[in-house]
Amino acid sequence: MTEHRLEVADVFRSHEKDFLNRWEFALSRAQRKAFDDIRACRTAVLGGHLEQCDQCGYSAISYNSCRNRSCPKCQAAARANWLAEREAELLPVEYFHVVFTLPQQFAALALQNARVIYGIFFRAVAATLLTIAADPKHLGAAIGFLAVLHSWGQNLHLHPHIHCVVPGGGLNRDHTRWVGCRKSFFLPVEVLSLFFCKRFLIYLRRAFRKGKLRFQGELASLADPAAFGALCKKAEGVDWVVYVKPPFGGPAQVLKYLARYSHRVAISNRRLLWMADGRVTFEWKDYADGNRTKVMTLEAVEFIRRFLLHVLPSGFVHIRHFGFLANRRRKAMLALCRSLLAVPPVNDVGANATGECDSASEEPLAHRCPACKLGRMIVIQTLTAAAVALLPAPLVTDTS
Repeated sequence: MTEHRLEVADVFRSHEKDFLNRWEFALSRAQRKAFDDIRACRTAVLGGHLEQCDQCGYSAISYNSCRNRSCPKCQAAARANWLAEREAELLPVEYFHVVFTLPQQFAALALQNARVIYGIFFRAVAATLLTIAADPKHLGAAIGFLAVLHSWGQNLHLHPHIHCVVPGGGLNRDHTRWVGCRKSFFLPVEVLSLFFCKRFLIYLRRAFRKGKLRFQGELASLADPAAFGALCKKAEGVDWVVYVKPPFGGPAQVLKYLARYSHRVAISNRRLLWMADGRVTFEWKDYADGNRTKVMTLEAVEFIRRFLLHVLPSGFVHIRHFGFLANRRRKAMLALCRSLLAVPPVNDVGANATGECDSASEEPLAHRCPACKLGRMIVIQTLTAAAVALLPAPLVTDTS
């Protein structure tokens, strides 16, 4: 049996009491649910299913997953199915990676108004890319793109930014021609940055006038129109970072990137090194120091607090599609793009193309027996938490 590696859930279980004593009052409903779900993930608390090998008869219990989108262990199947759908949407053109970063002075505001601020963030990014790309002085085309919100930095501090994956081109005004980007060049960063700043502040001031923002604790003074106006005015003078990375090498590189970023959570279990004496040590990459990998140690309670900062409000969509990739018209517009690019249409990819799970029942599909290596493990019984407790102790338990 392989040695158990430290997981975020282990930290939650070991330091639950200390953390809740200090921070339970400040948790949102979504944060508390994420805490409880991750702590219980793949344990007897959630029940499970009894599996048996169809060849040698080996039996094991597999505990159920929590399926919370903030859980480091529950994203693989969702990511695999989602990637299969994205693969069918790729076009034979260069793809660009554009990153928009929210200035730090709005990070604290986002903590108290996550749904509103992150919604404005998406709107400003979409308006920026669609408007500048459509300008005849630049690309002069209607583009489409996918955007993914991340709210964290490598050290788990709040660092809201949106990753955009953009096909290198778009449709002309009457949708009769594909307009491609210049080789390895998408749009000018300076123009994107200036427009992004203006649009975000327009939407933010509008939200303030409509009373959609709340200000508590250290931010209480911003409820005054003069103070809020001063904050926005000051923000106009800071650097609104927009970064256009070199284009991807092709569709395979696009999928590899999406696999890394689409369903990522604040920190993965593989970055955790050890937990001892009430502290958690993990690896992090310092982008300001030449991308060097470093080690950081935090009090366990502080580690949990930082992790939960990045739990999004319930129902908030953190992966969005815009332009000709917008959900309501994506299929028809992609067919048009392929026609104009003179490439054959692709068949729809089913949800089970990856073989990871049954999307209807979300039960794991049969997998190879760990004992005989020949048979397949078949679910023979679904177990409630109470039923798991009544099973005989010698039965092997598999929580992987």
